[in-house]
Amino acid sequence: MTGSAHPARPSVCFGAFEVDFKARALRKEAVKVKLQDQPFQILAILLEQPGEVVSRKELRQRIWPADTFVDFDQGLNNAVKRLREALDDSADAPQFIETIPRRGYRFIASLRNERGRITSLAVLPLENLDRNPEQEYFADGLTEALITSLAKISALRVVSRTSAMQYKSVRNKSVSEIARELGVDAVVEGTVQRFGDRARISAQLIDGHTDSHLWAESYERDLRDILALQVEVASAIATEIQVKLTPQDRKQLARTRPVNPEAYEAYLKGRFFWNKRTPHGVKKGAEYFEQAIDKDPTYAAAHAGLADCAGIAGWWGFVPPEEGCGRAKEAARKSLEIEETAEAHASLGWAIIHYDFDTLSAEKEFQRAIELDPRYPSAHQWYAHLLGYTQRWDQCLQEAAQALQLDPLSHIINVSYIGCFVFTHQWDRAIEHCRKALEFDLNSVPLRWMLANSYEGKEMHEEAITERKWVVEHSDGAPTFVAELAGSYASAGKRDEATRILEQLKKISKRRYVPAYWLALVYAALKHTDEAFNWLNKAYSERSARLAFAKIDPRLDYLRSDTRFNDLLHRMKFPA
Repeated sequence: MTGSAHPARPSVCFGAFEVDFKARALRKEAVKVKLQDQPFQILAILLEQPGEVVSRKELRQRIWPADTFVDFDQGLNNAVKRLREALDDSADAPQFIETIPRRGYRFIASLRNERGRITSLAVLPLENLDRNPEQEYFADGLTEALITSLAKISALRVVSRTSAMQYKSVRNKSVSEIARELGVDAVVEGTVQRFGDRARISAQLIDGHTDSHLWAESYERDLRDILALQVEVASAIATEIQVKLTPQDRKQLARTRPVNPEAYEAYLKGRFFWNKRTPHGVKKGAEYFEQAIDKDPTYAAAHAGLADCAGIAGWWGFVPPEEGCGRAKEAARKSLEIEETAEAHASLGWAIIHYDFDTLSAEKEFQRAIELDPRYPSAHQWYAHLLGYTQRWDQCLQEAAQALQLDPLSHIINVSYIGCFVFTHQWDRAIEHCRKALEFDLNSVPLRWMLANSYEGKEMHEEAITERKWVVEHSDGAPTFVAELAGSYASAGKRDEATRILEQLKKISKRRYVPAYWLALVYAALKHTDEAFNWLNKAYSERSARLAFAKIDPRLDYLRSDTRFNDLLHRMKFPA
């Protein structure tokens, strides 16, 4: 054994773990975890340079001597697997050890040199003291805004909104339990109360290991100054935990201005409904963002919110393309004219790829969004879509995993992550991840939809049809999902049922939008080749958002040998 790691620090802490280098021991909540020598050495080497890639070559040189006869690849893979098991970590959605394909590994969690230092925290849902259910949007909105403000501090890891919101109704867990479950050093909790055009926020910072209160303060402000108040609270917390703010952090936090109270209230309602990710939710969200823009046309965040709602409504086929991604493109550009943000760049990239099918321009927008805010989950998630559409699978999975690491409980990000396996025909992995994600939200329409796609790909037709029926019922009969039910019937050989639904969809299309792309999928499943291409061409003409999937959608495999398919891809200007 050569080149053992000798970090400068006697011990480090991360999540619920402590590594004692002198004793060569790994402990979880003070209890020693069994770990063999080679996995421990790998952990120690990774901890020497957290956040940096350690190559497989370096690990071989330092742990496996040149004169040792061993299958290095198998030995390293097994050692990393044992290390992940000891850390309760996952290769697919890592919290600690990330695999960099064909290169090596990287330690990605925040480190603590000693128990007293705070480098990660969670903001628990602020309690609504008004006890009025109609005001829940206000408390939830301020919680999300405080999370966003704190996340701008580069030296601080802040748990995502989705992960924090699962504790909204939890009353039987201590702060230390919650901190342990979320892997953070400290927790912010508090209350909010509304008085007309004024609001009072009380917040306190609690040590996640000892349950001791470190800081508490109350603020009361006019709603016009609410954005500055969020920054004030975030800065106070940063000062208390002695986190060093970089010039870029200060610049990000300083970007506030007074906001029209009515516009801000409408914006919070918009985000409240947007977070539901349902047909009704994105429709209501867009309406509230429009109200915010009417009250304050220079409110950049409201334009970005409108772009989010329109872009997602267009992607799911809830509205025609011009009302969906076409409108999203316009709103995102308007937001960027007022203020450059990661959110607006990501929304613009999403709109461009699904409306113009312009992969090069969309990629620049996603890369700029990630440059501005590397912690914005949707930027990584949506960039993963583009990488998948263009069949750059290693990068696609890496971006999707990054989004999942930032927001592990988001059902919609889980859907994109699972899509990496669906579109590479890894059906068993897709089904496994669907079932795992559904443990957190059994009633998630997008997750049940993706499970149906996975079953269909594996030719588990009855299971796919069962899931499709559930999705249709719980999406108020959205034509997109009705069409996919018809496609599953056709794939199962139940052509009469498929044809019956297809005729219904044609009638429905006379009074509401039915995406041409999905009708093409039904005809492809029925092996009606000419009709399938007819509807694919209509999808291109109408700019149907899901046509971006054409190059990788398994349901179109039957058509790929036809020269008309390559002609379609050529018109869409897909890169080779």
